[in-house]
Amino acid sequence: MEQPNILLITPPLTQLNTPYPATAYLKGFLNNRGYTVQQADLGIELVLKMFSRDGLNRIFREIEEGNFELSDNSLRILRLKREYLHTIEPVVRFLQNKDLTLAQQISFSRFLPEASRFDQVEDIDWAFGSMGITDRARYLATLYLEDLGDLIKETISPYFAFSRYAEKLALSATSFTPMEEALQEAPSLVDKMLLEVLEDKLQKAKPDIVGFSIPFPGNLYGGLRLAQYIKQNYPSIKTAMGGGYPNTELRSLREPRLFKYIDFVTLDDGEGPWLKLLEYMQGKRDVAQLQRAFILQDSEVKYINGCSDPDIPHTDVGTPDYDGLPIKDYLSVIDVVNPMHRLWSDGRWNKLTIAHGCYWKRCSFCDITLDYINRYDVAPATLLVDRIEQIIAQTGQTGFHFVDEAAPPAPLRDMAIELIRRGVKISWWGNIRFEKTFTPDLCRLLAASGCIAVSGGLEVASDRLLALMEKGVSIGQVARVTDSFTQAGIMVHAYLMYGFPTQTTQETIDSLEVVRQLFGNNVIQSGYWHRFSMTAHSPVGKNPEKYKVVKVGPVEGDFANNDLWHDDPTGTDHGLFGEGLAKAIYNYMHGVALDEPLSFWFDFKTPRTTVTPNLISTAIEQPHRPDSTRPNARVLWLGNVPEIDFTMVAKKGQTIERCMLTFYEKGEDFQVKTTASIGQWLFDTIRRIVPESDETLSLKQLQESFPGEAHLTFEEFMVSPTWLELRDKGLLLL
Repeated sequence: MEQPNILLITPPLTQLNTPYPATAYLKGFLNNRGYTVQQADLGIELVLKMFSRDGLNRIFREIEEGNFELSDNSLRILRLKREYLHTIEPVVRFLQNKDLTLAQQISFSRFLPEASRFDQVEDIDWAFGSMGITDRARYLATLYLEDLGDLIKETISPYFAFSRYAEKLALSATSFTPMEEALQEAPSLVDKMLLEVLEDKLQKAKPDIVGFSIPFPGNLYGGLRLAQYIKQNYPSIKTAMGGGYPNTELRSLREPRLFKYIDFVTLDDGEGPWLKLLEYMQGKRDVAQLQRAFILQDSEVKYINGCSDPDIPHTDVGTPDYDGLPIKDYLSVIDVVNPMHRLWSDGRWNKLTIAHGCYWKRCSFCDITLDYINRYDVAPATLLVDRIEQIIAQTGQTGFHFVDEAAPPAPLRDMAIELIRRGVKISWWGNIRFEKTFTPDLCRLLAASGCIAVSGGLEVASDRLLALMEKGVSIGQVARVTDSFTQAGIMVHAYLMYGFPTQTTQETIDSLEVVRQLFGNNVIQSGYWHRFSMTAHSPVGKNPEKYKVVKVGPVEGDFANNDLWHDDPTGTDHGLFGEGLAKAIYNYMHGVALDEPLSFWFDFKTPRTTVTPNLISTAIEQPHRPDSTRPNARVLWLGNVPEIDFTMVAKKGQTIERCMLTFYEKGEDFQVKTTASIGQWLFDTIRRIVPESDETLSLKQLQESFPGEAHLTFEEFMVSPTWLELRDKGLLLL
């Protein structure tokens, strides 16, 4: 075969507001190796096909002609069919930011037909006030779409959801049988629409191989339905599957039935396996020399990893290429009004990674034995910012979501300085660890570079359990770090966990009290509780006895193997707490009921908290390290170089030369008055410590250059009003 035509597909459904980046990464890499690659996000294309006048007409007709038992809510939507057909395309254009003038009508007139999702909007005036009309309208338009989604799920497609498609079929699927049975059923109308979109792509791309990125369980059914269509109608086209779901769930794959649909299943990063796969298709490589790939040989599933080539380093993966994805057609939706929480669904974010893997890789609940976490590899800041600039030029979007497991502080610092040095203006957010390296100064630097939000794992909010899970943080440390981010104007989201092995009822209630205090002190603005899940590739899953839990299933099957069932004989009944914890945090995120007793959230008796009521405030009030104890810190000035003026003043019969530095800044101008020698030294120093300078100076080097004729020592200068004002205005120690 000559060079194969390649089509990479993200099956439905991941996100409505922005493309999932896996195909863009692989396309960018393969382009650099001389291959021609096309890509498609069939999630957004399916949604746009469904939620059009024609698509909605087909959906209503199918429901009306079917024999469905309808709820009152679905009957109401059907009776308002005409209103939905008249509004669907204007609403979609509005959510695509193509017709924002509609905001006024959506917000303040009876423009939208309303069903049960609108029952929750009684606090909308509080949430948006008289301002934020576009956001208010976006929130209402999102409820309108979710009403239609409820109708579809109740009738023609029980599997439908806007961010997951038939997810239940793939969750903990040790057996392939339920998925196989679903695939043997006649395609639903939603499936038919999906396959129509696929057919159009196949006609245009004429691929020799189609690759499916399956990041989550909710992408598997869609991917296999698409692959089934290809095998039935274009048997010569090869199909391959990779992504987060195979990487975690299918590492012990033995199920031959999967290979009716998929020819190759690759593990871990796709760049290396795809290079070898394409060489194999071109006759340049023997099948035994494939890399990290499952295939079917002689009716048996074989794992082939005979290739001895090293992994592709992070510096060589290239820049994601979004060409071919409908960047301007994604929908910005608001399903939760909390400003931090909405970032996941509102706005188009270019997704990028600072580094490959996790620099910490110790957390006992995490899949730290797998390559995507275990192999830490970082690229230089100059290359990272090169990629950022290339992506902006291609997409026209300056928003970035860094999707690292935990973005490392030092590379973040270097990236921020490089962004500021080049004058590249972006808005960005990402995952971090709440570690003490995130000082107030580093947080101010990140904010200056465009950081608007961070998310990080507080997890169990219990020092005993944090130590058990080897998180490497304490509650006090989390409080101080989140305060540093908040003071810098950066929003904070906390990932929270309940049900960790041996967690007691008391610890669960105490964790909620810690979270309440974090919200009450406004050091976190958003959060989400997850139930602990024991996985096969985590330290807990590999050694449950160490954590005093018992693995009770499932029986290992031929298909997926990741989620493990366990008993926690020394812990509480964790299932009791999920609803109350979720209800509490939803209210805390909106500033509601922070003074209610913790028992308010549960319909069963709970103990009183043992956490002191000022735990978080006390931690926040602890002083930070004095500047004098950080001689090796890099000194950086975020502002402009000042103007300098010298004047002669009479003092006690003497004429003394004084100096005034005038700083012209974005917010407000200010002046620093000092002696001539210190003023000249400051002026010369500031020019050397701005981001544009080629020098990097430490505090110790500043001390060594401090003028000897100054009327005070450097230690005294570091507690003077001049130094403190400069520190307040943008002099950072990093």
